[in-house]
Amino acid sequence: MKRAPALPASKRQRGAALLSAMLTVALVATFAAAALWQQWRTVEVEAAERARIQAAWLLVGGLDWARLLLREDGRSGGADHPGEPWAVPLEEARLSDFLAAERNVGTDLGPDVMEAFLSGQIIDQQSMMNVTNLVNSGQISVKDMQAFGRLFALLELPQAQLDTLAENLRFALDTSPANRSSPLAPLPPQRVEQLVWLGLPESTVAVLRPHVTILPTRTHVNLNTASAQVLHATVPGLSMAEAQRLVSARERSPFRTVDEAQLAIGADRAMFAADQAYVGVNTLYFEVRSRLRLDQLMIEERALVRRDGMEVRVVQRWRAAAPGLAAPAQTAPR
Repeated sequence: MKRAPALPASKRQRGAALLSAMLTVALVATFAAAALWQQWRTVEVEAAERARIQAAWLLVGGLDWARLLLREDGRSGGADHPGEPWAVPLEEARLSDFLAAERNVGTDLGPDVMEAFLSGQIIDQQSMMNVTNLVNSGQISVKDMQAFGRLFALLELPQAQLDTLAENLRFALDTSPANRSSPLAPLPPQRVEQLVWLGLPESTVAVLRPHVTILPTRTHVNLNTASAQVLHATVPGLSMAEAQRLVSARERSPFRTVDEAQLAIGADRAMFAADQAYVGVNTLYFEVRSRLRLDQLMIEERALVRRDGMEVRVVQRWRAAAPGLAAPAQTAPR
């Protein structure tokens, strides 16, 4: 059997050089692609971080605007009612329009500037029943249990769920050393959706949401802003028909005092006098809701604020991606 003739040394060298060149080109292309992808990721991260910082500053501005409204309302004094400036919601508006109107210039900001749209509203938290009232000085409040019982009955919710809620809330708010060390003690809720921590089903929480709130301290219900259902549940002996008459009367003229509410429906003076600690015409706690749409980013922020005279301070604040626009899927460069 004859052996194949060996290739000349020059041809073998050319073949090795060609193979080395191809490997070098492949290696350079790999490094270039990796560098390009890394650069693209860096740009995306920087853009996202810039949008996050801009959104945070804009939402802070929206919260400051709301605090200013409440501060000015506190300066004027009087009862709190839906006819005041703080109660007017801000519909979604493009911020560049405000800037252009202030500076008397056009609204064309160029292709590299993201458009920002802001909307929001201020909600009287004392227009709802305060779950915190169920526990007073470490004990379940009988009078508040009766008020919440009327609300549960009106909403056709089981009384047993109210009993569970009150007992678990008392357990959660118990600051004794024995309770603090107990692994069974539930966390005190700060928002209505967290009432599931106290044993309420999500379906019950959804029904309660328009009528209840959770505030850091005991509060009364504002007669000028509460719904007829809340008024009926809060004031013993007040029928739903009388509660609806109260709502109609305050639409014509807000109540300046509790006595005016009593006179508006011709109720027995004792009905409201016995509940002066449970109803009023002023509010301490408000929730500021802001929604920002920045390019494809949509963020919603809620802040609970307390107003004491001219001082308006933030008690709680939380932020999350708002349901709505979703950022389009990003495709890495090839």
